[in-house]
Amino acid sequence: MNPISKALWHIESRLGEAMTLDDIAAAAGVSRFYLSRAFANVLACPVMNYVRTRRLSEAAHALASGAEDILQVALDAGYGSHEAFTRAFGDAFGVTPEHVRARRSAAGLNLREPIVMQAKTTTTPLDPPRFQDGAGMLLAGLSARYHHASNAAIPGQWARFAPYLGNVAGATPYLAYGAVYNTDDAGNFDYMACVEVRSFDDLPEGFERLRVAPQRYAVFTHKGHISGIQATCGAIWGGWLAQSGKEPADAPFLERYDDRFDPNTGMGEVELWLALKP
Repeated sequence: MNPISKALWHIESRLGEAMTLDDIAAAAGVSRFYLSRAFANVLACPVMNYVRTRRLSEAAHALASGAEDILQVALDAGYGSHEAFTRAFGDAFGVTPEHVRARRSAAGLNLREPIVMQAKTTTTPLDPPRFQDGAGMLLAGLSARYHHASNAAIPGQWARFAPYLGNVAGATPYLAYGAVYNTDDAGNFDYMACVEVRSFDDLPEGFERLRVAPQRYAVFTHKGHISGIQATCGAIWGGWLAQSGKEPADAPFLERYDDRFDPNTGMGEVELWLALKP
């Protein structure tokens, strides 16, 4: 059973108990950093967000079944007061707990049902990686903040960056990068569409700067249309990494675009560079 399946089993079997990200990571046998990145990449949902929405969904089912004591439902869901539970319930579903109990139905609510736990989380084909020592890099480009569940604006970010390709002083020609960095436990991350430069001098206005330290990388290749890159990332984080026994380093995850990729059609090959701990 891979770490994500172990984490899901731990969460579902202890849904009514207090738990932290550290508790879940320990049960999965990996670090907090590893689990939070892998879980979000594979399931597009941060670990503790999954726990919260699962508890609220179970509460909705209990209310739809006619639970008499809303405070007890709130306590079972991990909330210390009726008021805190009502706020969270309303934020998640747009209705009050009383409304769901009164109509005796959870129909129409955006519930989070249990994810089927499988030993193999993803079936996306993945060729074995090559291992490579990468030198330090200076990356510069346009950066924005996203969430793993709402990153659909990244293609538009690349469209805004496209006019700069070939026009940045000191940039490596015919080469671009997508860098994922500053990822937090809530599933937020910075994404930079960028190029490698020799220095941070004379950059276009509005460009962000990212210094990447030398790293040991596992380098994978995504093949086909760029729209499938998230599935390839999921296969790396949820499949290969679990089977390899290696630990990811706290460093940017890089997409490397060269002449094997056609930006006009979105077809071709993109290298994915995952930094590893020594």
